[in-house]
Amino acid sequence: MFSRQNVHGKQTLLHHLLNIKRREAFPAVVIDSSQVSITLMNSKILIDKIQYFSWIFQEKGLIFTVSLLAKKILKKINGQLTYQKWWQENRLSPTDIRHHQAELKTWQYLPQISVVLPVYDVDILWLRKAIDSVVSQIYPHWQLCIADDASPNPEIARVLKRYQQQDSRIQVIIRTKNGNISAASNSALTLATGEYICLLDNDDELAVNALFEVAKLINQYPEADYIYSDEDHIDTRGNHCDPAFKPQWSPDFFHTQMYTCHLSTFRTQLVKEVGGFRSKFDGAQDYDLVLRISEKTQNIFHIPKVLYHWRNLNTSSASGETGKSWAFKVGEKALEEMLKRSDYPGSVEETTMAGVFRVRRHLLSRPLVSIIIPSAGKCIQTDEGDICLLEQCIHSIVQKSTYSNFEIVVVDGYDIAEPIISRLQDTFRLVRDHHPFNYARRINLGTEKAQGEILLLLNDDTQILTADWLESMLELTQQPEIGAVGAKLLSSDDRIQHTGVVLINDPLGNFCPSHVFWGEDSSEVGYSFSNVVNRNYLAVTAACLMVRKAYFFQVGGMDIAFPLNFNDVDFCLKLFRAGYRNVFTPYAQLNHYGSASRSDKQVGREEQEIFAKRWNDYLENLGGDPYYHPNFGANLNFQLTSYPS
Repeated sequence: MFSRQNVHGKQTLLHHLLNIKRREAFPAVVIDSSQVSITLMNSKILIDKIQYFSWIFQEKGLIFTVSLLAKKILKKINGQLTYQKWWQENRLSPTDIRHHQAELKTWQYLPQISVVLPVYDVDILWLRKAIDSVVSQIYPHWQLCIADDASPNPEIARVLKRYQQQDSRIQVIIRTKNGNISAASNSALTLATGEYICLLDNDDELAVNALFEVAKLINQYPEADYIYSDEDHIDTRGNHCDPAFKPQWSPDFFHTQMYTCHLSTFRTQLVKEVGGFRSKFDGAQDYDLVLRISEKTQNIFHIPKVLYHWRNLNTSSASGETGKSWAFKVGEKALEEMLKRSDYPGSVEETTMAGVFRVRRHLLSRPLVSIIIPSAGKCIQTDEGDICLLEQCIHSIVQKSTYSNFEIVVVDGYDIAEPIISRLQDTFRLVRDHHPFNYARRINLGTEKAQGEILLLLNDDTQILTADWLESMLELTQQPEIGAVGAKLLSSDDRIQHTGVVLINDPLGNFCPSHVFWGEDSSEVGYSFSNVVNRNYLAVTAACLMVRKAYFFQVGGMDIAFPLNFNDVDFCLKLFRAGYRNVFTPYAQLNHYGSASRSDKQVGREEQEIFAKRWNDYLENLGGDPYYHPNFGANLNFQLTSYPS
C-alpha cells in the first residue's frame, strides 16, 4: 500500500502510532458528535497504526522498527518530565509578581483588555477556574465579557451572575437561544469596551501574568494589532504538559495549520472591522478570524512565554483528534475562502495529518527558470560503478521535471572533462571561471548569464526525487513578499540533510547557522510537523534555492567574502533584511550527496569572523532568530533537534 514516495502518509502514521500529543489546531468548542463517528475515527487510527507497522517492517526490518518505536517513546516521556520540571522552576514566584506590580506603576499606557469568554454547559468546577484565572491577573485593567449560550444547566447562569455582582469588571449576557461558539463570542464582543480583546475558552486558564505580558508588549509596540503567545496543556489534576513553543509570525506556516491558537489578543476595532466571528466557520472560527486579520495588518507579534493553559477534557479539542475531526474540515473551508480573496488563488489539499493542510497556489505564469549549477564535473565511486555527479544531476532534471520552461547554466573552472561536456552539450550552457574556486563568485557569474526571471541555485551533487519540484517552489516564489525558497534534501541513506536553517548562539556567543533535524531519519516529522509542511525560516541552503533574479541583484547577489560557507545564509539574511520572507517547502525533494564535490568541509575561521561581525548585532536586535524559539536553546527536550551545518 505504501511506496517510498508516500512520505507524508508514513510520517502521520508514525504520529498516530505513538500517540504523540501536539499543539492542537483549533480552539476548544462544544460539539455534538455521535459515538458512531468517534468509533469510526478510532478505528481509522488503529488501521493506520497497523498499516504503519506493516510498512516500516517491510521497508526497514524488525530491529529498526523496534528501535524507532523505543526512541520515540523515550523521547516523549523524557520531554514530558523535562517540561514538568521546567514549569515548576520557571513559574512566577511571589517576588516576581511584586516586581511586575512595581513595573506596572512605571508604564505610561495602561490599555484596557477585554477577555471574551463564551460559555456553554461546562462543568462548574472548570468554569470557576477559568474565571478565577482572570480575576487573579497581575494586570488589573481588564474586563471579562461572558456570554452564556443558553446552557441547559441553570446553575451556570447563577454562578455567572454571582461573579458579576462581586466584581464590576465582569459583565454577563445570558443568551436565550443557543447559537454556538461564534454567535456566543459575538455576543460577548458587544460588551467589550477595551482597546484590545483576548480569547478564553470556558474550561481553560490564563497564566497569572498573561494580561501583564500582553499589556507590556503593547507598551513596547503600540502599533500591535494581533498578539499571540505560547501555550501548554493542563490536566484535571493541574499538571502541565505538551507545551507549544511557537515561532514569530510565519504566514506560510500558518496556512498549513492554526499554530498561533492561544493566547490570542486582537485590537478590538480591527476585529469589528473584519466582521467578528462567523458562524459558518464554527469549530475553526479563530482560524478564520486570524486569516482575515492577517490580510489587513502585518503588525503581528509573538510573546515567547506560556501564557495559556489548555485543559485536557473529553469535551475539549485538547483531548485529541477524535474530539475535533469535524473542525478540521471547517478549517479547510476557511483556507479555501482565504484563497478566493487572495491575489494568488489556488486550492487546499488535505494531508494525512489531521488538521494540517497544503495550500497550493495556481501558477499565474510560466516564467523561464534559470538553473545555475557550479560544478567541477567530479565523479564518485558507488556500488554500481563511477558516477559523474553533474551528469546524474542534469539527467534527473531533464527526465523527471514536469515543468519544462527552464534552462541550465553550468559554471566551472575549466575542470569538467571534455567527454562529459560533449555528452551533455545539448542540455546546458557553459560559463567559465578562471579564478580559484569560490562558490559565491560562480553563482554570481551564472546569474549574469541567466536569461530567466527566476533563478534556481543548485548543487551538482543533487538528484531530483519529486517531479513537480519546480512548480512547488514557483508557486511560492511568484508571491512578491517571498524571497528565497528552499527544498527538502535527503542523503542517500534516507536521512535529513536540510529542512531549514536556524541561527543559534555558539559557545562564543556568535550566531551560527544550524540545520534543523540534520541526520534524523526522513520519517521525522519535526516540531509541529515543520519538516513536512511549508515553513518560514531565516535561511535555506543554496544547495537548492529559488529566488527572483531581480531580488538576487537587489541585495547584491552572493558575497565572495564567503567562498565556501555561509554565502547562502548571508544571502538569505540580506533578503530578510530587505523585507522578504524565506520559505522551506518539503514538496520539492532531492537527494543530496552532501558536499561530495568539495573535499574541504571545514568552516574557515575567517568566514566565521566575517559572518559574526556582519550579522551578530542585527540578530541581537531581532531578539535572536525569530523562527527558533529561545526555549529550544535551553537544552529542553521538547521534540526538537538541531545540529551544526
